[in-house]
Amino acid sequence: MDSIRFDCKFYLGDRPCEWGGRCEGCEHYVPMGTRVLVVKLAAAGDVLRATSILPPLKARYPESHVTWICDQSALPLVRGNPFLDRAMPFGFEAWLTLSAQRFDLVINLDKEPRAAAFAASVPAEKRLGFGLSDFGTIEPLTDGARRDLKLGLSNEVKFHENTLTYPEIFCEIAELQYGKEPYCLVLPDASIRYAESFIAEIGAREPLVGLNVGAGPVFANKAWAPEGFAELARRIDRELGGTALVMYGPDDRERAAKTIELSAGAAVDAGTHALLDFAAIVGSLDALVTGDTMALHIGVALAVPVIAIFGPTVPQEIDLYGRGRKIVASIECAPCYLRSCDRSPSCMDAVGIDEVFAAVREAVSE
Repeated sequence: MDSIRFDCKFYLGDRPCEWGGRCEGCEHYVPMGTRVLVVKLAAAGDVLRATSILPPLKARYPESHVTWICDQSALPLVRGNPFLDRAMPFGFEAWLTLSAQRFDLVINLDKEPRAAAFAASVPAEKRLGFGLSDFGTIEPLTDGARRDLKLGLSNEVKFHENTLTYPEIFCEIAELQYGKEPYCLVLPDASIRYAESFIAEIGAREPLVGLNVGAGPVFANKAWAPEGFAELARRIDRELGGTALVMYGPDDRERAAKTIELSAGAAVDAGTHALLDFAAIVGSLDALVTGDTMALHIGVALAVPVIAIFGPTVPQEIDLYGRGRKIVASIECAPCYLRSCDRSPSCMDAVGIDEVFAAVREAVSE
């Protein structure tokens, strides 16, 4: 038993490792080194964006073992990341396992009590990010976390003063040197084959442009109007000779159906897919038109040119890494982050078809 290297990255415990399980004198021994736990639970797109801390984290701690905790719904977006050693879903089993271990560093990037409580309950030499106060409220543990907290508490700071993207902010929270490394998404071969088969089946023409017509329900007017997407589909068909693929989630079927109906046959219904299959289809596009939602982050992670339309949310927090273009609603009340809005015309109504189509044309011609 003395020869077993319990700190080896390949050690499994219940069965031999891929090298046969003989520890003594094994040339494949890789010690875990600095043990790091990152807590970023939700939302899925934000979890993917937060993986931008991993390249500088590994640069700071080259010999390290990094564990990531997130909600089950976001787990497929981080599994397979080359900078991660382990990804686990948030829950009792993860807590039971990790609270019995000891980490050198715990980084909590979430400003929510369950994440802060989880991070605080895991034994660690050092903690960064957000914790829980004695009152059960969120408190910053670092200067970078204090800056991020102010963004959430002050509209003036968030809307007008801040110039940092969230990858920069996440690195500040984690006390890492930001090098503008793009975040990435590793797709399984099965999803890539699925996307190839789907695109062949619909007979897509180039350029293939995705129109992500939905958005999350939290903020009002995050999605461009079906009328705009429908006209865009007609112009992609008529002027570019390409295929406009209407993409959406299960909650956005009505918006998708309206877009397809208004397009008068110019738009193709992509249907709904499992998360990584959807991502693989996004990765096959020549360009993606979307609001500020998960599909945007998938497109960025897969190096697809993204035409990102912003109304109620803040464009400066998003980094497209030089691919695509941001189109920002020109209206005095935006951004606002309102949960409901009865203003007509809305901020998204202020976004013109000519500007969006010009951005698409530019993206597919590069």
